[in-house]
Amino acid sequence: MTPPKTSNRKPKMLPFTIRDFERMFPDDATCLEWMKDWLYPNGIFCVPCKRITKHHRITTRMSYSCDFCGHHVYPMAGTLTEKTRTPLRLWFYAIYLMSATRCGISAKQIQRETGVTYKTAWRMFKQIRTMLNDETPLGGVGEKVEMDEASIGSFTTRKYKVPNPRATVFGMVERHGRVKAVVAADRKMTTLKPVIKEYVLPRSVVFTDDFPSYDDLNPNWYKHRRINHSAGVYVMGSKHTQTIEGFWSLIKNSLTGVYHSVSHKYLQSYLNEFSFRYNHRHDTKPMFVSFLEQIASSRPSLPPVSEGNTSSANQSDRAA
Repeated sequence: MTPPKTSNRKPKMLPFTIRDFERMFPDDATCLEWMKDWLYPNGIFCVPCKRITKHHRITTRMSYSCDFCGHHVYPMAGTLTEKTRTPLRLWFYAIYLMSATRCGISAKQIQRETGVTYKTAWRMFKQIRTMLNDETPLGGVGEKVEMDEASIGSFTTRKYKVPNPRATVFGMVERHGRVKAVVAADRKMTTLKPVIKEYVLPRSVVFTDDFPSYDDLNPNWYKHRRINHSAGVYVMGSKHTQTIEGFWSLIKNSLTGVYHSVSHKYLQSYLNEFSFRYNHRHDTKPMFVSFLEQIASSRPSLPPVSEGNTSSANQSDRAA
């Protein structure tokens, strides 16, 4: 009897349409309520009361007040929306638009759809990208990690036009897993090796091309496999760097088609955005939810409550 065939297809991501967004977040109050529930899943800890207490919404402020002592807690404090004058729902809508596309969306398009100024739309996108950085190392014992460097930027054929220098980027990707891309100063071995040591765990199986910068990878740390691109060989069994090459193709096409050009100063934030989408491509929950759950990534945690630091924690909440 022939055994049933097993499918290697990943589960599909649940859809999240504009109707779902409008139903879930009709106004600023529902957005703030979501932030409160996400940041305080077990209830709000009141610092003066030194316990979790019931809080009610203050309608004239973006805060919640303790029912017992009146202490205010601001869910937006420490997040990318802190001290913003832009309505909270527009922030959520910008995150939705940013997550709904596979290749990104320009700040000019956000300006047209939301009615904010271009300066505000650009700043919103810059703030959103800052929360998408992931410093989790890749690989591990026996895990396969591909590495490659690339140049991002365009040449010019215009006469007397001096071309801008192209940026060097370095990428590491797990096969069927996550990716990490960083902006590098150059392609030298002294520049790339510290990055590899920081983001790739020891005893990983590393795949690279025959570029000289990978000659002296520590054999006690990594099992190194190379493919000779200079001889026109790109695949030899399991030896290849096709995964990271495909990621570079995705980034270059997206930057050219959507943003046209990106300055070196902000290139890392764009790499973080594309890497975040790539790393969550197999999630079943909507990409918008994955984006939204990062909203507390830059929020500083309060110090543990004790007799000595109760006043300082109280002052930090009031200042926020």
